[in-house]
Amino acid sequence: MPVPPIPYDFLPEVPSFEIQSNDVADGEMLPMPQVSGIFGAGGEDVSPHLSWSGAPTGTLSFAVTCFDPDAPTGSGFWHWVVYDIPAITEELPTGAGSQDGTLLPEGAKQLKNDAGLYGYLGSAPPSGHGLHRYIFAVHALSVESLPIEESVSAAICGFNMFGNTLARAIITPVYEQ
Repeated sequence: MPVPPIPYDFLPEVPSFEIQSNDVADGEMLPMPQVSGIFGAGGEDVSPHLSWSGAPTGTLSFAVTCFDPDAPTGSGFWHWVVYDIPAITEELPTGAGSQDGTLLPEGAKQLKNDAGLYGYLGSAPPSGHGLHRYIFAVHALSVESLPIEESVSAAICGFNMFGNTLARAIITPVYEQ
């Protein structure tokens, strides 16, 4: 079966900056806290710690997303979208993606994920479907606030980030059941 493309490969190329996590690593299996409990995969739906540095001059806000391009949907699966993160922010703690968002920086907002829930939804690929990639991206944006409401889809958020993304940092852990 062919490997689905990474959606960022089809957007204008932008510089990268540094991203790190105390919880997840590139190419490594997601730990159980970052796996879904809501979808019955035995995890806890806890968003991972993410920290970043080196965003370009002119960054006025950040957005953080988690996308699974390998989901058997024809369009991937958005696990988490946070936007309007103040430019002074360089870190989201473990659990910042709770449904109530209490650990997010002031002013940051979450959209519903593709399960229709606010906050982070952990991985839960179909059993036997193979390895799935979970692309955590920090987008450095040239606007302080995206002109969207919390009721829009992740695709609408992405459309509004298009043209406003100065740089992007990515970390991609994996998971399979």
